[in-house]
Amino acid sequence: MTVSETRTLKIALPKGRLLTETADLLKKADWGLGGYTEGARSYRLESKRFPNLMAKIFNERDVPVQVAVGNYDLGICGSDWVKELLVKYPSSALVKLRDLGYGQGALYVVASLSEGASEIEQIGTSRNVVRLVSEYPNLAESFALESRLRRFSIFSLWGGAEVYPPESAELALVAGRPGEEVFNTNLVAVKDVLDFDACLIVNKSSWEREDLSEILASIDNELSSLERQPSQMTERKPEQSGRPHSVQGIDEETIWLALPDGHQQKHAVELLTRAGISFDDYPSSTGNRRPSSSLDGVAIKVIRPQDMPAQVATGSFDLAVTGKDWLLEHLYEFPSSPVTELLDLNFARVRIVAVVSNDLETEDIQGLNQLYAGGPVPLRVASEYIHIADKWARDNHLGLYRVIPTWGATEAFLPEDADLLIENTETGRTIARHNLKIIDTLFISTGCLVGNKESLVSSAKGERIKTIIEILKTAVE
Repeated sequence: MTVSETRTLKIALPKGRLLTETADLLKKADWGLGGYTEGARSYRLESKRFPNLMAKIFNERDVPVQVAVGNYDLGICGSDWVKELLVKYPSSALVKLRDLGYGQGALYVVASLSEGASEIEQIGTSRNVVRLVSEYPNLAESFALESRLRRFSIFSLWGGAEVYPPESAELALVAGRPGEEVFNTNLVAVKDVLDFDACLIVNKSSWEREDLSEILASIDNELSSLERQPSQMTERKPEQSGRPHSVQGIDEETIWLALPDGHQQKHAVELLTRAGISFDDYPSSTGNRRPSSSLDGVAIKVIRPQDMPAQVATGSFDLAVTGKDWLLEHLYEFPSSPVTELLDLNFARVRIVAVVSNDLETEDIQGLNQLYAGGPVPLRVASEYIHIADKWARDNHLGLYRVIPTWGATEAFLPEDADLLIENTETGRTIARHNLKIIDTLFISTGCLVGNKESLVSSAKGERIKTIIEILKTAVE
């Protein structure tokens, strides 16, 4: 039985760093996938060569999860994300079929040179809790256990883990890729954890049930015909930056301020400029995550807004510029958290909305409840905001439901892989373009200044924080 004679097969393809080379491979394999490009306007693709093959574009981290749960038969992603899933869920229904010869990289555990520890044995004997940050929390925990760290705490991040040592963590698990400067701060690799590259994966049931020979042959033929260059991973030890960051001069009175990267960065710069606060290298063209500013006694790091509330809660930062959406996401998970909103900055305004397929015969929550009331299958709710989504579902008495965590491109999940999304939108145009519609607005999110309550009452920091708040108030529109 060939692909053309069987049921529709589904493959999950990556966006981001692997997209260009994956698209090139599939083009040479003559799949005929039109529209698989950077900035693709549609997440659903059809193959001209294989009529019964449907492809969808996901955040790379979502690909192995989608294949493991059976939503997709095949997937292409980095083997680092496959390992991140399997190290915690070793019985997952996922099989690695092929290394694809591109997307090479490695995971390193790094520490600060300024702390004087360059061997994991030195760090592991510490009587203090070793803080390990990473966007690979499962692999980070596995490393900590294998290294016999006496006491450790894992902090899951959305990215940018290399910026946290030495002030906010002792160790970070980070990804490095050939040709990239892995460390732009005062860091040293203390352990090489994992080599990875792009790979083809398959769901175990699909592998046993479906005839994938024609699809796999098209890829194998192309792989065998390519003249692969020798692996760049033979000399993969990352180089240190020629401009190490010094942490001298940091004391207990220093205020730690987290500023955002990504789409909030432009708005933050505009606001701070209006407040008369100047910066050196923010936003950075060099990847610098420790810019200096005209604020005396303030140390700055640039991190993901998603990570800020948790980092402020742990005391790694006193203040942070984030979004109300991420603040609420944190507070719904940790109601007694010491993080509080200090000032509405009134920028980066987005709506947090509930979204369904335009083909679904409902226009509101009541209609949604009627459609799914008493059904044997749970309503699938996909979102980056897993705790906001859960609270909304409970508040609206959705009955049987299941929240599916995602790491971006949530609109790609409807209608095949989810029934409803909790998503953010500025204009709603992207939602409409993907044949989706809004049935509810949960709240309006804007940029905001958040702080740690203990820092606010600190004799060493309290007055200085109040001064910063007053300065920013003058610039808020």
